[in-house]
Amino acid sequence: MAQNNGAESDYSPRDLAARAAWLSFVGGLTQDQIAAELGISRQRAQRLVARASAEGLIRVRIDHPIAECLELERQLRSRFGLSAAWVSPGAGEGDALRGLAPFAAPVFERIFMAEEPRTIALGTGRTLRMVVEHMQAIDGARHRLVSLIGNVAPDGSASFYEVIMRLAEKTNAPHYPMAIPVVARTPEELALYRSLPHVKASRALAEAADMAIVGIGQMDATAPLLVDGFLTPAEHAELSAAGAAGEICGHIFDAEGKFLDHPINQRMVGVRVPVRDMPLHCVAAGRAKLPAIRAALNGGMLSALITDEPTARALLTK
Repeated sequence: MAQNNGAESDYSPRDLAARAAWLSFVGGLTQDQIAAELGISRQRAQRLVARASAEGLIRVRIDHPIAECLELERQLRSRFGLSAAWVSPGAGEGDALRGLAPFAAPVFERIFMAEEPRTIALGTGRTLRMVVEHMQAIDGARHRLVSLIGNVAPDGSASFYEVIMRLAEKTNAPHYPMAIPVVARTPEELALYRSLPHVKASRALAEAADMAIVGIGQMDATAPLLVDGFLTPAEHAELSAAGAAGEICGHIFDAEGKFLDHPINQRMVGVRVPVRDMPLHCVAAGRAKLPAIRAALNGGMLSALITDEPTARALLTK
């Protein structure tokens, strides 16, 4: 029924955009039908749907497996000895996370749907944070979440891309953040942080976790550790000269997936993974991250990988 009685004024512009998007993507209405339903012009309806897309109000999930992606998953498992691999369809040019995050979210949800209680250790970063934002709220209260890495930036502020708090909100799982800096400035400072009772407890819980979920950081000029101020330009240059290819939870490794024997690595306060035979699930995609992903795979660091089609093809061509 058309809303021609001024109903448009009853909603905020963002609410109206969400309604238009719902009618389009869920209701399957044409733009003419949306216009009639909301009592607006066809051009206005078109703009509202476009706005909803631009503001991230629309989240699309693909339930049908794509044969080419399934074959890439098989090849990744075979080539790199992975226990599991998930490959999202390519989303075209631009930010790889645009297609990867909504694809990875249901994988995360299935982990928390498991009946057997598990302790899940978590990294941080933009990739994991965006995946969590795409998750549905589920009951995961039987599981425990623990951070692998500190959540304090060099200037004393909270880390912008911390994941554990947001994931706890989505799953209702008890959570144990690591309220310390990512990297200590001196060996003495490192010893002090690690001697704190809450840090010792969190590290012990993380080291005994049933699995870990992490992102991966590149070590080029766009390295998160450099951009976010955890490394100085001089330290970054020094690590690059030493062969740094990538990092997981701040711990830096070379092209063979071996952690660098470097003073900066020795001052990372958090837990280095994998620990023992702990399954390590990594979510990563994009051209910039290719050297880091390839290095981690070459070193046998990962047990499972969630990536996208272009990244998977690149990993398998060399």
